[in-house]
Amino acid sequence: MTVAWQVGSAALFGAVIGSFLNVCIYRLPQRESLVRPGSQWPQCGVPIRWYDNIPVLSFLWLFGKCRRCRRAIPWRYPLVELLNALGYGWIVWRFGVSPVALMYATLWSALLVVSFIDLDHMIVPDRITVPGMAIGLAAGTFVLPQWWDSIAGLLIGGGLLYFIAWVSPLVFGKEGMGGGDIKLLAMIGAFLGWRPVLMTVLLGGIIGACMGLLLIASRKITRQDYLPFGPFLSLGAAVVMLYGQEILDWYGNLLAGGG
Repeated sequence: MTVAWQVGSAALFGAVIGSFLNVCIYRLPQRESLVRPGSQWPQCGVPIRWYDNIPVLSFLWLFGKCRRCRRAIPWRYPLVELLNALGYGWIVWRFGVSPVALMYATLWSALLVVSFIDLDHMIVPDRITVPGMAIGLAAGTFVLPQWWDSIAGLLIGGGLLYFIAWVSPLVFGKEGMGGGDIKLLAMIGAFLGWRPVLMTVLLGGIIGACMGLLLIASRKITRQDYLPFGPFLSLGAAVVMLYGQEILDWYGNLLAGGG
């Protein structure tokens, strides 16, 4: 099988999984079953037929409207499917069809679910991050980094944000990171290891700060408003997962050149 077929197959599979991720994003915050009832139209609650539940394509041929009540389907549904398809294809392109790609695809999907739930509800669900820590440690033992690197990543990732959350009220007079963000970074560290989790915090912080300044400048939010950090941590983790070694090599060469 050629690389193009592998990437295309992975993207197609990612779109199918993305449809299930939409169920997770909608139901997890409400503590509903992910299995029963079956998929329903979000606007009117009518069960969705299989031919209206094809990732992305159903949204297009229905012109973004519910077949039953004709109200608009939220743009998030095809977006999640597309992002998961893109992620799976990108991961297979980078790492081939391998156990490493499978573990990274699992992390990618978890980060997508966490990000959209955090954007909608400003929470990071334990039902994703706590099992994710266990899966990350197992992956670190058998597939990804060495087991000690995975454990160090979990402890350093969670411990770093816990320290920030503890210090923020003392220094800034208001809460910093929430418990969900702490568990999210611990999960990321379990999958990626301690060096990548530090890079994740750095990149997530830079992206979050830039976005916050942009929103403040455009008067979308004020300095007192809370901006969920989960999506920025997730974006930082995705970049590090895909290109972390290249970033480390570039930084090492930069230091060597500077010396």
